[in-house]
Amino acid sequence: MNRIELHAPRRLAASAAALALLIGGFAAPSMALAQAYPVKPVRLVVAFPAGGGIDSVTRLLAPKLTEALGQQMIVDNRVGASGNIGTDHVAKSAPDGYTVLMAYASHASNAALFDRLPYDTVKDFQPVSMIGAVPHVILVTPSLPVKTVQDLVRLAKARPGDITYSSPGNGTPLHLATELLKVSAGIDIRHVPYKGASPAMVSTMSGETQLTITTFVVATPLVKAGRLRAIAVASVKRVPTFADLPTVAESGIKDTESNSWYGMLVPAATPRPVVDRLHAALLKALAAPDVRTKFAEQSVEIYGNKPEEFDKVIRDEIAKWSKVVKASGAKVD
Repeated sequence: MNRIELHAPRRLAASAAALALLIGGFAAPSMALAQAYPVKPVRLVVAFPAGGGIDSVTRLLAPKLTEALGQQMIVDNRVGASGNIGTDHVAKSAPDGYTVLMAYASHASNAALFDRLPYDTVKDFQPVSMIGAVPHVILVTPSLPVKTVQDLVRLAKARPGDITYSSPGNGTPLHLATELLKVSAGIDIRHVPYKGASPAMVSTMSGETQLTITTFVVATPLVKAGRLRAIAVASVKRVPTFADLPTVAESGIKDTESNSWYGMLVPAATPRPVVDRLHAALLKALAAPDVRTKFAEQSVEIYGNKPEEFDKVIRDEIAKWSKVVKASGAKVD
């Protein structure tokens, strides 16, 4: 055995030890950050105005997250460009867990609608968890002679282009949900966009438009008051608060499921231990009895899934809405 061979194992061992120290040197700050996290207030960025669905969900959860993490959760509304301003702010924030995106369903549909975004919807974010989802419900003005989805399809095919539907605006998730129904049912109904959910609801209640799709949070009081008629729910299963209302799939039209989902995301390079800490805090918040009661009243189905599962939801949603946008030609304002 020559001299070089004699010392090779020692050199290999020394190199391995040095590599371990180097890796440990990189890992140590990350682990230390995770163990200490959080040491200051956390900003929950909502990319939509106060009072909307994701804002209400965030403000309900913020006190519970504060309790779970021991630091104040500050709700930060950064509004504009269909949610892209607030989303871009989080994408470009430090990946330390102190800037969190409280995302709405448009996070996925915007990737399908906009040719260019200032961020990458998938690569620039690390999912923490899907919070929950509110099923969409199909509503018609009481004067329209339609009580089921089958009635709607028959009437729309007999009078192509005559039935109009309202939405809160071009490119909104509720607009795309109705375009999904159009494509799946093979019907021709005309879109009338409004600037917000309230004027869209008013137009259908008055009969100015004949149909709209919205969430159960908005629909429930209007249906109970007889202002609008619910004909189907666009979810996989029926909603407990409207157990007699069939799903669109039960009505014979497949692949029409849509909902308004909410989730938590952080910048992509956020250390996994920090993500896990946020995930655990969110699950604890979602388990609070008053949160569960409030969500049940609003027909919000609680998820609290794993980061990897939420990542798959986002990717699947992007693929689904990309097909709808291509088939319908839907555009954003």
